[in-house]
Amino acid sequence: MEEFVKIQLELLQEEREAEIEETRAWQENVSLKELQRKGVCLLKLQVSNQRTGLYGRLLVTFTPRKYDTEAVLPTNRFGSGDIVGLYDSNAPKESLATGIVSGITQKIINVAFDEAHSDSLQLGSDATYRLLKLANDVTYKRIKKALTSLRQYRCGPASDLIDVLFCSSQPNSTRLSRPVEFLNPTLDDSQKEAVVFSLNQREVAIIHGPPGTGKTTTVVEIILQAVKQGLKVLCCAPSNVAVDNLVERLAVYKEKILRLGHPARLLESLQHYSLDAVLARSDNAQLVADIRKDIDLTFAKMRKLPNRDEKSSFRTEIRALRKELKEREEAAMIETLKNVNVILATNTGASPDGPLKLLPDNYFDLLVIDECAQALEASCWIALLQAKKCILAGDHKQLPPTIISHKAASKGLSLSLMERLIEKYGDRVVKMLTVQYRMHDCIMQWASHALYGGKLVSHSSVAHHLLKDLPGVAVTDETSIPLLLIDTAHCGLFEIDIEDEQSKGNPGEVRLVDLHIQALTSAGLKARDIAVIAPYNLQVDLLRQCLRHRYPDLEIKSVDGFQGREKEAVLLSFVRSNAKGEVGFLAEERRINVAVTRARRHVAVICDSHTVGNNKFLKDLVIYFTEHGEVRTAFEYLEDIIPEKYSHDNEGSSKEADVKKDNNAQSKKSGAPKAGNQKSNSIADSQLKGKDTAKLPDSAGNKKKRMNLSVQAEDTSNRDSLRKTIHEFLEDHNKTQLTFPSMLTSHDRLLVHEIAEEYGLQHVSTGDGRNRCISLTKTKAISAVPESPIMGDSTIQKNLQSQTVEKTVKQKEVGRGVSSINADLKHLHMERMQREKVELEERRKKEVTEKKKTDSKSKNDIKPETENSDTDNFDALIASAVKADRTCGFAKCKSSVVTVGDFCIHCNKRYCLSHHIPEVHGCGDRAKAKARTRISREGVIYAGSGHKDHSIDPTKKAHLHRRLDKKINELSSQRKVKKEK
Repeated sequence: MEEFVKIQLELLQEEREAEIEETRAWQENVSLKELQRKGVCLLKLQVSNQRTGLYGRLLVTFTPRKYDTEAVLPTNRFGSGDIVGLYDSNAPKESLATGIVSGITQKIINVAFDEAHSDSLQLGSDATYRLLKLANDVTYKRIKKALTSLRQYRCGPASDLIDVLFCSSQPNSTRLSRPVEFLNPTLDDSQKEAVVFSLNQREVAIIHGPPGTGKTTTVVEIILQAVKQGLKVLCCAPSNVAVDNLVERLAVYKEKILRLGHPARLLESLQHYSLDAVLARSDNAQLVADIRKDIDLTFAKMRKLPNRDEKSSFRTEIRALRKELKEREEAAMIETLKNVNVILATNTGASPDGPLKLLPDNYFDLLVIDECAQALEASCWIALLQAKKCILAGDHKQLPPTIISHKAASKGLSLSLMERLIEKYGDRVVKMLTVQYRMHDCIMQWASHALYGGKLVSHSSVAHHLLKDLPGVAVTDETSIPLLLIDTAHCGLFEIDIEDEQSKGNPGEVRLVDLHIQALTSAGLKARDIAVIAPYNLQVDLLRQCLRHRYPDLEIKSVDGFQGREKEAVLLSFVRSNAKGEVGFLAEERRINVAVTRARRHVAVICDSHTVGNNKFLKDLVIYFTEHGEVRTAFEYLEDIIPEKYSHDNEGSSKEADVKKDNNAQSKKSGAPKAGNQKSNSIADSQLKGKDTAKLPDSAGNKKKRMNLSVQAEDTSNRDSLRKTIHEFLEDHNKTQLTFPSMLTSHDRLLVHEIAEEYGLQHVSTGDGRNRCISLTKTKAISAVPESPIMGDSTIQKNLQSQTVEKTVKQKEVGRGVSSINADLKHLHMERMQREKVELEERRKKEVTEKKKTDSKSKNDIKPETENSDTDNFDALIASAVKADRTCGFAKCKSSVVTVGDFCIHCNKRYCLSHHIPEVHGCGDRAKAKARTRISREGVIYAGSGHKDHSIDPTKKAHLHRRLDKKINELSSQRKVKKEK
């Protein structure tokens, strides 16, 4: 015990220093405006009201400056219970007082100051002040005092408990004299066993409650059974939210309970259980109220007096009134504390320095600490010294206590009392709850096998529930699946970091989250039923900037902020995506466990499977989602992705990533696409295929192979069917347009686009979402072709490609050089010959006038005829090629580019100055893609033409000139010396 106290005090000191250093760094190195932007400071506040509260505390209300009637407080991180420092705007370095935030709205913030500041603190109504969040030293002082008391503890009610907790003696148990009659008839067998086990233990019992297993329900039953036995119970938890949860559950059973703590730190619906509210309803309430009123009136009179000597008499009167007030309140509090069976408070709120000091040392028979795995062990000792027996509840597989100092955490400060006892005693003091009531079975099974030894089972009421089962939610691809993995591997959606923020973000994943939320909300799911969780604060800020204004009810928090919460649907953004495969603190298994198990019906994980695959735990998570859920890639959501290849990546994986991008080029611009059979073709599958198939069962590997073969066979069948339909459309000369139904999948639409390109048909996609369809239209050249039977694919392709070269050139001639240009010119010439032949036959049949014949003859100096010799055809081809090379490459533009023109690096053609911009002549998408690639590779956006400015900086250039002149002068002087010799 002495060694434990010594080490804990040292580690607490390190943690305290780290907290102070963080606060000092904010105050010294960051401007006040920047602190306000970060949400830890409020500037230019004025006092609007002052009054006296419980224990004579001064309650002050601050508002923005009065002349701005519509002013509201800026966005901030202040909350009830925060410790704040009050500063005068004219003397910003000198703190006037330290207080506690008792309440905050958009326009006001209330701060409570201790009695010590009530006399000395003189706040003017016209002066301006600022509030700054401070490190909480109250908690540190109370923990330090509890450890000191533990070291000096020799005899008392907690002696046997201390011996067991420090392994000086073994835990003991007894058997109840009669069976337990459960007050909650809905308890399952594991919960009933835990209740009976806890009541039988003499010194300590631990309730291990994995997510959704009804841990709080079990704890409430234990408390009620203890009260039924006539025991006095002290119930604690590390946070106000956890304590309020217990208060809310116990209130249902009409139990006599009392909640300690400042009323502002309680939920509004539970404030009538606070000590303030109970005292207000007591017999002495009116007398206490009269004394407070007298204090306020005396204080108001004192403020109006200008003479300091005259104020002294009023201060004496105020002190006397406060003394009487304190005596009356203490008498009322003792009576109140003894009339209840259960007292609830936070770990630090249960300190003997507070109201509990009015009770005897051996008053409590049982101590219950809920969420014990989230509390520092040292903080638990504040309450442990006041009880004979303790029951600890929590889950050490979820988040540990929050600690600022990584050094102190690594030395053992993060080890909770619950975890330490489980490692020491195991099943002798532990009962685990095994039936969970929150998650779909697919979500639960991952957590069960990954962290809980496969012991968890899903209750029948939740085992198969999905989002589509909720009222008002439509049946869609997204609402019909419990697990979804959106893989960003090889998509170029890399993480970013900001040095000042010391955090990381991923804008690409923000866009994917946005699209998936659109799909869920459009299906009828309420935004308040969705949670977005990210491990990094920078990503949380990016998500809030993107989503908060459109979804006010959407909760976006870090993993720590969702501990103990649940939502119908949860979206997880893992953020990390880098070539090194670094995952940072994503490797913390408990953090991922908390994030995934917040979901009830649907969980979507957005991650880079290549990056997170470097960690075994995360790799197993990706494999599980691949096998039991649906896998999509970012290519299915975003059309403007530039694929990126990692230098150390497998060649096969990179190729599959590129193929995947092509297959999804016609995907939706917004919302989630139809998945179809994309699961087997996903990036995650292609990545895990080579590395992890050997580790999977044989049935899983064979299943993947069969799926791949079936997909290939289906692809061939669909292509043949679509090609046949387009053949019939070409044979029917009465039809000029063919529209495919919207039921085609995105892959089938891609096949239609490819076949249309082969035959030279115009193809356009119209509509959004499930209404997207493709329309094919015959070009003028095709509609004018004489009727002839279609002999086969090869003949059609050979004839039609020569008639639609101009369109093909724009889409397929990137980077082919001069040889491809010559081939295109030849096709242009052949097309022109065919077109002029048809026009000549029409002129002969219609017997046009002599004027039209003359005009036509002037336009067609070179008349192609089938009986011309090969020499004539070759000369005509050369002439056409030379003429095309000297004119603008833009359709219908005949401007010459011999003297003035510009060469396009994207399509390898020359254009006049009217059409040389890529966006004008049709290369805009290629120019944007190349610019995105350059920005992604170099991380810099260049002004002007988009190229890096290689000119020398003027300052550097002047410096080089001076150095050159100096060198020349030195050489000149050397030559002069040589000449004199």
